[in-house]
Amino acid sequence: MKKFLLNGLVAVFFALALAGCGGKPVNPTPKPGPSITLESQAVTVKVGKSITITPTYSNADGASFSWTIEGKVVSTQRNLTFSSNTVGIYYAKITVTNSIGSASREVKITVAEKLPPVIGFAVPQGGFSILKDSEYEFSPEVTNTDGTTYSWTIDGKEVSTSKSYKYTASQTGTHTFKFTAKNEDGQASISFTVKVLEEKDMPFKWNFESDTYNYSTGRSIRILIRDIENAFDATFTWTLDGVKVKESSEPYYVCDEAIVGSHNLSVTMKNSFRTQSKTLKINVCPPEGTYKRTGGKAPWNKIYEYLPAPGQFINEGFTATTMEEACAWAQKRMEAKNFVCLGAWGGYLIAGFDHSVENDGGYNLAITGNAFHNSSEPGIVWVMQDENGNGLPDDTWYELKGSDYAYETKDYAITYYKPNAKSSVMWTASDGKSGSVDYLAAYHSQDYYYPNWVKTSSYTLYGSKLISKTKEVSKDNWINQDFGWGYADNFSEVDRLSSNDNSSGGPSDNHFKISDAVTWDGKPANLKYIDFVKIQTAVCDKAGWIGEVSTEILFIADYNMAK
Repeated sequence: MKKFLLNGLVAVFFALALAGCGGKPVNPTPKPGPSITLESQAVTVKVGKSITITPTYSNADGASFSWTIEGKVVSTQRNLTFSSNTVGIYYAKITVTNSIGSASREVKITVAEKLPPVIGFAVPQGGFSILKDSEYEFSPEVTNTDGTTYSWTIDGKEVSTSKSYKYTASQTGTHTFKFTAKNEDGQASISFTVKVLEEKDMPFKWNFESDTYNYSTGRSIRILIRDIENAFDATFTWTLDGVKVKESSEPYYVCDEAIVGSHNLSVTMKNSFRTQSKTLKINVCPPEGTYKRTGGKAPWNKIYEYLPAPGQFINEGFTATTMEEACAWAQKRMEAKNFVCLGAWGGYLIAGFDHSVENDGGYNLAITGNAFHNSSEPGIVWVMQDENGNGLPDDTWYELKGSDYAYETKDYAITYYKPNAKSSVMWTASDGKSGSVDYLAAYHSQDYYYPNWVKTSSYTLYGSKLISKTKEVSKDNWINQDFGWGYADNFSEVDRLSSNDNSSGGPSDNHFKISDAVTWDGKPANLKYIDFVKIQTAVCDKAGWIGEVSTEILFIADYNMAK
C-alpha cells in the first residue's frame, strides 16, 4: 500500500514539474451571460387597466434590471406592471446586466379602447303597442359581445337572461321593459314601454306621400296610403269634389280627373272600432308641353334633395345640419365629379336641368358611377316632368324600367332608427323584416352613419327594391354581381356603351332612355321630355367588412348634348 502511494506522489510531482517547464495549462469553461425569455413579444391591455410582464431570466445572479419606454427608465424591477389612460402602442425594453454581461429584449404593448357592449334596437316613437294574446320577440343587436351577459326586466322584475326575449302579451296594461348588456368593460341599457291592448284600443296609423298631388290632364295618378297599422277590417271610401268615387278595402285610388284645376279628394277609413278621414288636394295641370323649357346648355344644373339612407360614407368629411347644406355639399362634389354616396336601400338624390331633356327614342341620360365587374351597387332611376310649371320636383315620378323590373318589390319601405352612440343603425321594413346598417369602426369612425340633417329619431324611405345579387364567394371575399341594364352604378354590358372594364373603379357612365319610363302599373308613360331625375339605391343588403350596398353618383348629364 505504501509503495503505490509513493509512486503516485512521484507521478504528480513529475507532472507539475513538466507544467512548470513550459507545458500548456487547462483553462475552465467561461460562465454564460444573462438571457431573457418572454412569453409573448406583443401584449394588449385596455385603457386604464394594468398588465404585468414577467420575463424568465437565466444566469442573472447579482444582476440589475432596467425597463425603458422611449429611452426613459420606468422601472428597475424584474417585472413590469404597466398601465396607460391613452390609447396607443408602446415599446418596453428590458435590459438585465451583471458582472458577466447583459441582454435586452423588447415588448410591444398595445393600449386599446375599452369595449363595453353597445345596443342597437329599433323602438317606435312612444314605444310598442301589442295586441293582447299575441307574441312578440324582442331581438336587440349587441356589439362587443365577448364575455357579455344579458338581462331583461319587466316593471323591475327579471324575466330572462337571454339576448332575445319572446313576450306573450297575456294581460292588457302598460309595462316598462329594460334590456341590459354587461361585460368587464361596462354595460349598456335601453328602456321602453309596451302597451298591451285590445283590438278596439290599438292605434290606427296611416301616411300619405303628400297632401298635394300634381299631374297633367290626360294622365292618371295613383294615390297610395302608406304605413297602415291596425286597420283590421277597414274599408276606404274616396270622394272627389264631394262625389263618392270608390269604396274598397284597397288602400289606394287611381285619379284620372281631366278637368284642369284644383280638386278635393277625401278618403275615410272605417273599421269596427273607429272612423278617420283625410282630405288631399289634386291639381290637374295643363297638357304636357305647356311648361317645356328650352335654351339651357348645362348637363345638369341643381341638386334639389339629397336624402341618403344611413351608410359608412354619410357625414364623413363634411358637416350638414339642414337639407340645404346637404344639397350644397352634394352639388359641389358632383360639379367636381367626386362621388356622392346614397347610403343603404332607399337613399336618394334629386337633380334638375336648366332645360327639358328630350325623348328621341334613344339614350337621353348619362349617369356616372364607379362600378366594375362584380362590384355593382345599382340605383333605380326615376324621372319627372315639371307638370305644374313651378320649377320644383313636386309632380309625378315615373320609374325607368330596367332589366329586373319584373322581379322588383314595388311600394317597399324601410324605416331607419337613429342610434344613441357609435353603433349600427337599426331598420325595419314594410314586409316585416329587420336588420342593421353595420358600424365599421375600423374604416369609418364618424359619430353617426345616420344623416345629421335628419332631426327626427327615425325616418322612412320608399321605393322599389331589387333582388340582391350580393354573395360571399369565399371567407370574407364578397362580390356584388352585375345587373343586365337600366341601373346607375352598375357594370352593364348593355348601357355602359363602353368596352373598358374599369377595373380601377374609376368614373363609368350608364345610359338611360326616357322611353323606358313606366306608370305605377308598369305601362309606358310616353313622356316626350323630362325635367328632373332621381337616383335611388335599389338593393337592401350588406357585404361583410365591405359594408352596405350603396349606390354612388359622380355626375349626371343630358346625353342628347353629347350625341
